[in-house]
Amino acid sequence: MNQPSPPQPTFDPVRRTLLASVRDLAAVATGLGSGPVSGKAIAAPSPEAGLTGRRKLGSLEVSSLGLGVQNMSRTYQTTVPSRPEMHNIIQSAFDHGVTFYDAAEAYGPHEVERIHGEGVAPFRDKVVIASKFGCNIDLKTGERRRGLNSRPAHIRQAVEGMLGRLHTDRIDLLYQHRVDPQVPIEDVAGAVRDLVKEGKVLHWGLSEMGLQTLRRAHAELPLAAVQNEYSMLWRGPEQDVIPLCQELGIGFVPWSPLGVGFLTGAVDERTRFAAGDIRGSETRFSPENLPHNLGLVALLRQWAEGKRATPAQVALAWLLTRKPWIVPIPGATQMAHMLENVGASSVRLSTEEFAELDRAASAVEVRGKRLPDAVQLFSGVEAPPKT
Repeated sequence: MNQPSPPQPTFDPVRRTLLASVRDLAAVATGLGSGPVSGKAIAAPSPEAGLTGRRKLGSLEVSSLGLGVQNMSRTYQTTVPSRPEMHNIIQSAFDHGVTFYDAAEAYGPHEVERIHGEGVAPFRDKVVIASKFGCNIDLKTGERRRGLNSRPAHIRQAVEGMLGRLHTDRIDLLYQHRVDPQVPIEDVAGAVRDLVKEGKVLHWGLSEMGLQTLRRAHAELPLAAVQNEYSMLWRGPEQDVIPLCQELGIGFVPWSPLGVGFLTGAVDERTRFAAGDIRGSETRFSPENLPHNLGLVALLRQWAEGKRATPAQVALAWLLTRKPWIVPIPGATQMAHMLENVGASSVRLSTEEFAELDRAASAVEVRGKRLPDAVQLFSGVEAPPKT
């Protein structure tokens, strides 16, 4: 998903997308767009349909949607999912065309990579495994420590640990989870380059970095992908990051593409979050802001009805239509949610429909911050200059 640990956290920052089963909500707002452009009847996406199409992240080919496995060791509500069922979801995702799986050493920590590795073992050579380094985690115990650590020696040791937990001999896509303000990005790129030469890493990327750091990193060692939060609920990357990715030929991977479950319709104005659930500390979900922000859900419900789809599928289709090199990675710890997400690739938005939906979504001004201040401070960081 997709947050490293802030200093002395009281929660485990995560970014999985789907929550509890989608339930019916009363419409919260009207007049937020006229809905899908009228035309011939549209067939409903089949819940058993496989993914359609492939996409490129730089030169790396992946399925049009990926699967985020972050919460497969512990959910937002801090419950522990059934490990065999997580393996079943990973297998079923592959059976339905998903070939792109996203994890990180910080998730668990370490435990999600183990679940991930166990799940993809039967078809490892047919999928793309992504993971992330950069958090200050004890490489042996998995203890979460303050701050970040992207020192070259630590990167190498972190990757060796990943390879063991993932039961693989290479990481297909390795991200720096967050920019380390103490380590020049050129040194980070150099460490990754050495791992590429050894065949232990095939492609690399950055997450939530500063724009100049992105340019410097790409100049040092071409990047395949950038992973940032992006959804109809948080559109910040549209201003600078996505245009820069387009300029440089870098793919874009939205984490939390369903707004930590909000855009699925699983949250209403009466929702209050359990202790330890990061959403309870995000002001966009506060009792003061939540009723207003639910206007986005009302919009998605309106379009979902016209498309014979679900709000989550429309939200994902909106992302898929924006750019051919955007690959969302919605997470799921329930089989039905994973199948629903896969069905989003069958939802088609014409150029006119996309423009209409985009305008209507832009008219809903989201209130509140996307992250707690202690987590937000890790985003948009520039690496120090190389001396």
